[in-house]
Amino acid sequence: MKPVILLTGKNGQVGAELLRLLPQVGEVVAFGHDQLDLSNPSDIRRTIREVRPQLIVNAAAYTGVDQAETDETTAHAVNAQAPGLLAEEAQKIGAVLVHYSTDYVFDGTKKLPYDEADSTNPINVYGKTKFTGEQAIRSSGVSHLIFRTSWVYATRGRNFLLTILRLATEREELRIVNDQVGAPTCASDVAAATTKILSPICERNDGSFVFSDVSGTYHMSAAGQTTWYDFAATMLEKAKATSHNLDWLTTATQGRRLIARRVIPISTEEFGSPTPRPAYSILSNCRLMQTFGVALPDWQTQLQRCFASESITANLLAD
Repeated sequence: MKPVILLTGKNGQVGAELLRLLPQVGEVVAFGHDQLDLSNPSDIRRTIREVRPQLIVNAAAYTGVDQAETDETTAHAVNAQAPGLLAEEAQKIGAVLVHYSTDYVFDGTKKLPYDEADSTNPINVYGKTKFTGEQAIRSSGVSHLIFRTSWVYATRGRNFLLTILRLATEREELRIVNDQVGAPTCASDVAAATTKILSPICERNDGSFVFSDVSGTYHMSAAGQTTWYDFAATMLEKAKATSHNLDWLTTATQGRRLIARRVIPISTEEFGSPTPRPAYSILSNCRLMQTFGVALPDWQTQLQRCFASESITANLLAD
């Protein structure tokens, strides 16, 4: 008997991909912001008590890093308070909680990949609220999987990939930060890895969940590393070399020609963002591989899939 899965954030980058894949694991009851407002505690409690899922997958989040600095109340409600309530309600009915967090829980001062045991020290409101959400889940006692990922993008929504492609139709020169190092991770790969992990667990003991040995926090990001500048330059090269029609690319560029001829590397200071960001936020994914035998492809491979003519999602689970 397949478990009932309550999925939040079904219209988001990761949530939309999970909505495609999680039916392989169980019966999915999915909610977007219009159906479930995570800033409303009574909404959360009522929804969980009505659905009574065996598994809750929280793919919803307040992801506006700059906006969070001036809208801390909403960011805290969605990123910190809501995960705690989800965990609390899950614990009451014996459900398991899967939650996504971020590389921004670290301050970026380390020079080697961060592992799960490293001290956290978020330097912006977004990172602080996400870490508070993690703490709330861990302290609830609920069986959980917290997956920290990094620099998430997709071929839908609002993200760096789509922003750069749009700007490349408007400007001949793009100035991109070159002193922040991270691992761009495609939402499709996050969803595929999550599905690979959950499938065998949910099949054990006729659908009962045994999470006691694996409950905890794991890093789940693309292999390799790059800068925002190199990521932008690479995606523009691939976009210009694409000879076939891609619906998402046409939408991103509104059918207009890419006119950007130069991509100029600049410093974080030159960019002048009001929000501090980690200079280095590479995550070590060793624990994910050791525990579940799952590893995400390198960031170049993930990006290449976006520009491939075949469906991205169709081939992910076969990797």
